[in-house]
Amino acid sequence: MIDFYNVYKNYPNGVSALIDTSFHIKKGEFVFLVGSSGAGKTTIIKLISRELLPTKGRVVVLGRNVARLKRRDVPLYRRNIGLVFQDYRLLNDRSVYENIAFALRVIETPGKEIKKKALESLELVGLRNKAKVKPLELSGGEQQRVSLARAIVNKPALIIADEPTGNLDPETSIDIVNLLRVINLRGTTVVMATHDKDVVDRLRKRVIELEGGKVVRDELKGVYRPS
Repeated sequence: MIDFYNVYKNYPNGVSALIDTSFHIKKGEFVFLVGSSGAGKTTIIKLISRELLPTKGRVVVLGRNVARLKRRDVPLYRRNIGLVFQDYRLLNDRSVYENIAFALRVIETPGKEIKKKALESLELVGLRNKAKVKPLELSGGEQQRVSLARAIVNKPALIIADEPTGNLDPETSIDIVNLLRVINLRGTTVVMATHDKDVVDRLRKRVIELEGGKVVRDELKGVYRPS
């Protein structure tokens, strides 16, 4: 599903974000990326989504070497990846339903399928009754649920979540991660970058810890920090 082979990523300002990083994530896994700010978590996410290219080494996702993808092939590649962000990135001038429908129109989903898929997605995150509401009328947790509904509406093989609970209270954070767990149980691979110790310790999923751009721990049923 996701393979990093001796990956280096250097930024133009001289920062080495990743140094000889290797790991492998199988289809259907739920993996937490943990580590301090600047450890390399977001760089990994951007490499997986093909927002960045590696300086050296290979990144293979869904059987594709991301560095070899032609520009015209990137949108099709990204249809298989759902992205969830800390800041939601919703269209605040459109309804909750329109936020989901827009994501489907972008990938040229037939019109007759859009309503069905959008409402099914909102049903899964418990927000079908909020379809006509604007995002700013919702709580932070509800906005993140909309973001998650948008990410899963096309039934992607992979969900990447970058600090999805960063702006949420502990109880709401658990709700969001439980939704991700449900999605994972349906067969979708989930990779979540997080600083949320409580969430990581509660779920006891695989943990990949980064420090200074290097993998320093890769543990099944791991906790946020080694005891």
